[in-house]
Amino acid sequence: MLPYPQIDPVALAIGPLKIHWYGLMYLIGIGGAWWLASRRLNRFDPTWTKEKLSDMVFWMSMGVIVGGRLGYVLFYDLNAYLANPTLIFEVWKGGMSFHGGFIGVMLAALWFGKKNGKSFFQLMDFVAPMVPIGLGAGRIGNFINAELWGKATDVPWAMVFPTDPAQLARHPSQLYQFALEGVALFAILWLFSRKPRPTMAVSGMFALFYGIFRFIVEFVRVPDAQLGYLAWNWLTMGQVLCVPMIVGGLFLIWLAYRRAPAAPAAAV
Repeated sequence: MLPYPQIDPVALAIGPLKIHWYGLMYLIGIGGAWWLASRRLNRFDPTWTKEKLSDMVFWMSMGVIVGGRLGYVLFYDLNAYLANPTLIFEVWKGGMSFHGGFIGVMLAALWFGKKNGKSFFQLMDFVAPMVPIGLGAGRIGNFINAELWGKATDVPWAMVFPTDPAQLARHPSQLYQFALEGVALFAILWLFSRKPRPTMAVSGMFALFYGIFRFIVEFVRVPDAQLGYLAWNWLTMGQVLCVPMIVGGLFLIWLAYRRAPAAPAAAV
């Protein structure tokens, strides 16, 4: 068993002002995505300025934050937030839904694309390889918060999380998700997008592999207490929400190669 590193969730406290690691992880994810996008910008559209890129990153970041929070409220704990709506604003305590954030990004891409002469999938193909940076950073934030831990296990790398009332050795499922949704997904999309691909293909790869990785990790991750398992003592809400991503990703890849010519490579 490995010891859990005791990390204060508050990175910096200045009087009543507290800066949480969880929030800093979002800044790292957004900043990292902006930096990589700026390196790929000329290949995406040489006429775009850094200012336009910054506008796009801002609105998509808003989609992640607002969509992620509302998605968690709607998908995972609606009754609690209806009873106390002010909890919605306490984002430093966690409670973000990837699937809600994904919907928020899609809506932002649809709106921003219409304003700037880009199709929805042109923008989604461009940003998809950068998204795993934010996903990976977010999972590190979950680990520091000692939340979303896994099932009890006797594997050598199991950890006892301070937030676990039972104090059992558990799978560090946040680190599994960091490795799969962050590192592995980034490598897959970055390498795949280095060559010319038909429009929709990169978006399809993102949806497919995120859905697969998340579906797998959910087998060893404890479901949200207020929901538990939805069926068969193993099916979770996360897995249910991943099924349309997997199916949709496969469909997009099939459709992309069936109907569209290859688009210019977007990676450096």
